Amino acid sequence: MPRPHLTVSALALVGLLPTAPGLAAPAPAATPATAAVLRPGAPGAGDPYFPDMGNGGYDVSSYDIALAWNPATKAIAATTTIKAVATQGLSRFNLDLKGLVVQSVRVGGASAAYSRSGAQELVITPPKGIAKGASFTVAVTYKGVPTAINDPTLGRSGWVATADGAVALNQPFGAATYFPVNDTPRDKATYIHRITVPTGYQVIANGEPTAPMTSGGNTTYVWKMTSPMASELSSVAIGRYTVTTGTVAGTSIRSISAIAKSIDRTGAGARLNTATGAVVNWQRNRFGAYPFASTGGLVAPIGVGYALEVQGRPVYDQGSPTVSTGLLAHELAHQWFGNSVTPKQWKDIWLNEGFATYAEWLYDEAHGGPTAQQQFTAHYNSTSWKGKVADPGRDHIYDGLVYTRGALTLHALRNRIGTATFDKLLRTWAATYRGRNVTTADFIATAERVSGKNLDAFFQDWLYESGKPSLRSAQ
Repeated sequence: MPRPHLTVSALALVGLLPTAPGLAAPAPAATPATAAVLRPGAPGAGDPYFPDMGNGGYDVSSYDIALAWNPATKAIAATTTIKAVATQGLSRFNLDLKGLVVQSVRVGGASAAYSRSGAQELVITPPKGIAKGASFTVAVTYKGVPTAINDPTLGRSGWVATADGAVALNQPFGAATYFPVNDTPRDKATYIHRITVPTGYQVIANGEPTAPMTSGGNTTYVWKMTSPMASELSSVAIGRYTVTTGTVAGTSIRSISAIAKSIDRTGAGARLNTATGAVVNWQRNRFGAYPFASTGGLVAPIGVGYALEVQGRPVYDQGSPTVSTGLLAHELAHQWFGNSVTPKQWKDIWLNEGFATYAEWLYDEAHGGPTAQQQFTAHYNSTSWKGKVADPGRDHIYDGLVYTRGALTLHALRNRIGTATFDKLLRTWAATYRGRNVTTADFIATAERVSGKNLDAFFQDWLYESGKPSLRSAQ
């Protein structure tokens, strides 16, 4: 059966679709033979910081999000189609979805029973069990007004309403505010966003766009991210933007920048593309091949108070179209460290933020600013050393412990193994694990392999102990 995408005219139906039909008919009882091999998928992916995030029993290969947005009601009407492979025999399985009204669920084209459990669990029982190793498709049709999550320590994430639209910023757990998802960093997938809006609005999302399709006063934008992506790095932005396209100098890497019209200035998009390209080119020479087909950025006054390393196209929340070089260096470094090479668990987020912070120091060092050693000395003498870099705790994943001490660890490692070996390590790390998930143990093993040194004591001191590490371990 064809996948049920929304048509361009679906926008006019937001809020006018039939009411939810309720639960589908219960699945038939399993036979004794199948009951022995079928069991429910876990309602969490096992992350100790966020035990409810993600789900077990399957691996997603692709998401196809067809969504129409109504500016008058702020509501969406959507169907998300997911392709996955069962990693165990499944009698039922869960997706993460916060709020919103589910209207129907189909598995393999057939109606499936569903229920809601807790704040975010959509529990799906297919009409027949799914064998381990089998591919399957699930299509969820739903509607409502998405609401961002306001966490008292981690800030606002998910679908954030703006003055003229919305921007989805999904780290760490916001993706489920507007589409059903296996919301764990370890289940990377490809994405298609098919977003329908009134003509005159623009849509920006991950990956590369196809030509917009306009009909009946509405326009559908289609964006495709074909590289594996964690759900927390997915994004969609709806609003009134000036969009500038080009290529990174000397490459075929496409550059697409969007600036909110409320803050746009003549030539601002071209300047952002040029500045982005310059940073990307420098980082390519330092870290290795750029991992995605396009780059760029989105700048808008969103009101969340942070920038985010959205895969392929970072988002900068600010009221000026000019992004500082340091911030560009940080968010673009994430394309290698955090986006392409992604931690399996949130406790290893220093592999994102420590690396991106150190990339700022390296960029400054190469462009007339303070050297990385000067940065190291200043921060080593002023940083709070409470906590463990490689396990900071759920409420501290965005603390200086992760960012600054993570960067200090990398500079200490550079001093320990030498700059040439350190540069080789960064390139090896990015190339070996491109598109994959990693742990701190993976990085330690890679560092020891590249350097030929036993670094267990060094990393124990700098990553796993609370307290100021000795400089002797960096010599």
